[in-house]
Amino acid sequence: MTSPTFQYPAGSAAFPHRGLVGIAGLAPHEIMFLLDEAEQWVQLNRHAQKHRNLLAGLTIINAFFENSTRTLLSFEIAGKRLGADVVNMHAAQSSVKKGETLIDTAMTLNAMHADAIVIRHGSSGAVRLIAGKVDCPVLNAGDGQHEHPTQALLDALTIRHAKRAFNGLTVTICGDILHSRVARSNILCLTSLGADVRVCAPPALMPEAIEAMNVTPFHDFDAALAGADVVMMLRLQLERMQGQFIPSPREYRHLYGLTLDRLERAAPDALVMHPGPMNRGVEIDSNVADLVGRSLITRQVEMGVAIRMACLDVLTRKARGLEGWA
Repeated sequence: MTSPTFQYPAGSAAFPHRGLVGIAGLAPHEIMFLLDEAEQWVQLNRHAQKHRNLLAGLTIINAFFENSTRTLLSFEIAGKRLGADVVNMHAAQSSVKKGETLIDTAMTLNAMHADAIVIRHGSSGAVRLIAGKVDCPVLNAGDGQHEHPTQALLDALTIRHAKRAFNGLTVTICGDILHSRVARSNILCLTSLGADVRVCAPPALMPEAIEAMNVTPFHDFDAALAGADVVMMLRLQLERMQGQFIPSPREYRHLYGLTLDRLERAAPDALVMHPGPMNRGVEIDSNVADLVGRSLITRQVEMGVAIRMACLDVLTRKARGLEGWA
C-alpha cells in the first residue's frame, strides 16, 4: 500500500468539491487525496470479503446515455461493494428516446432523491448541465470529447503503483488525441502531478494549440517513444469522426501502431497502458497488450473499481453526516 503523500486539510477541506465533473479545476493535492483514499479499496478488493456497508441506505443512479461496458460495470461494482443501492439507467430504456429534454431528465432524476448520480453522455458539457440541476453529487463518467475524470484518476493510480512517483516521468500518449476525453483528462491530471507528457497523433487527429496544455506534440511516433517511461495507447474513435481522418487502419498501424519493435525505443522498463476497448492489430499488437511484466492494461481495470469506490465514498460523506463533512 502506498503511504499518503500529503498532509491534507481537515475534513471536507481536503476535497471541497460537491461533485466530480472533471480534472480541470482540481489542485494537485486534491487529486492525490483521491488516489490515497483509493488505496484502502485496492487492498479490500484483493480479499475474499470485498463488502463494506459505508453507503448502506444510500441510492446511486448510474445514468448512462452512451453505451459502456467497463465504466458502467466498474461503477456498479464500486457502489455495491460499499453497500449502496445501485440503479442503472440505460439511454435505450429511457424517456430520452421519446424526446424528453436533458433538463427534464435531470429534474426527474432529482425528484427520486438519489444520493449520487453517475452520468455518461455523448455531448460535451451535458454532465455539468445536469450537475447544476440536481441536489446530489454528480460524477462524470465521460461526456463527449470533454473529460473522463475517473479514467484519468485510475490511470494515475496505476502509474503510481508501478513507478511510485510522477516527477521526472515521461508519459507518451498516442492515438486519436482530437476526439479523446481520456487524453484530455490524463493530460490535465498527469501534468498537474509533475509528469512530462508527450502526445502523438496524425496531424488530422491532433488538436490545435495543444501545447497550451503543457504537453509536447509529435507526429512521429518513433520520436515520441524515445526514452518514454509509460506508453498510453488510444483507439481511433470512429464513432466521433465525420470525414476521412486516416487513410486506412492498415496505414495507421504502420505509422502509429505499438509493436514490440517500436516499444524498444522507449525506456527499457517502459510500461504499456490502454483505457480500452482495444483494437488489437491497429493501435496495439496483441503481443504488446499481453506483455507480461510490462502491460498494465488489466491493472487499470482493477484500479478503476478502487478509484470509483473512493470517489463515491468521498462525495457522499456530507449526506452521511460524517464529522467535518456536514
